[in-house]
Amino acid sequence: MISKVDHIWEWKNWEISWSLSNNSLNNSETNILLIHGFGASKNHWRYNQKFLGQYFNCYAIDLLGFGESSQPSATLDYEFTKDNEVKYCFDLWANQITDFCDEVINGPVFLIGNSIGGIVSLKSGEILKSNCKGLILIDCAQRTMDDKRLKKNDILMNFLRPIIKTLVSKRFISKNLFNRAANPKTIKQILNQAYPSRNNINDELIQILYKPSQRPGSAEAFRGFINLFDDYLATDLFKKIQNDIHLIWGEKDPWESLQEAKQWVNDYKEIKSLNIIKNAGHCPHDEYPEETNKLILKIIQETK
Repeated sequence: MISKVDHIWEWKNWEISWSLSNNSLNNSETNILLIHGFGASKNHWRYNQKFLGQYFNCYAIDLLGFGESSQPSATLDYEFTKDNEVKYCFDLWANQITDFCDEVINGPVFLIGNSIGGIVSLKSGEILKSNCKGLILIDCAQRTMDDKRLKKNDILMNFLRPIIKTLVSKRFISKNLFNRAANPKTIKQILNQAYPSRNNINDELIQILYKPSQRPGSAEAFRGFINLFDDYLATDLFKKIQNDIHLIWGEKDPWESLQEAKQWVNDYKEIKSLNIIKNAGHCPHDEYPEETNKLILKIIQETK
């Protein structure tokens, strides 16, 4: 019998929401952990977790600041840190994930991440070492706005960048930007870009993204993330992973370049495969879940 149960895990001073789906009849020893992207939550795996739970112990988790997890205030590098404030960054989220793997899963795990969840998966995999059995990155964030990716000959961006960084560091500006985005109409417009086929854009999905945005601290993780101009790139982390990396990519992702993903495969021996979901965008696991689920299942079964 397939069950899906929600839980709260106490991590440091915060509550972390997570869920487990598994088949009580098969007693699987294989653990997988689903890590969502920016602005999403564990519920974004709505078409994946129960399916994968037929075969494995399938966990999903809300990163700190998102979903139903605690939403502490954000502090930036130059700001004085107050109690219960955090610097939202990939080290923070990776520490959350690795502690969860040690304390809750308590065994080897496959990490599956979408978008920024891919970077979190990579950094977590580096820390977990051999306890990470492998990584599946779904349209992994390429972080084109990171300082390390700025081209010297991009004169306009070199000029504008300090202004942009100063503006978005201001809480009243980041909160205003967040409030403009955190409404069902804007969310649907963004989804229409992210899901070019429009498959599975429905009221349930809009509520999955909208409901957490209405919590009191929801603008803080947004502020923290949009000020991450110097953090890990995927290419910083590939060579630090001890087990295989597999990529799944939407053919028509409007934000993360498929061409760059293909170049990664050529440049990094740690990446063993790139599977392309035809007509899909940034979230093929939700836009084309049947095809994505079959790929995930095949990869894990062939890796065990």
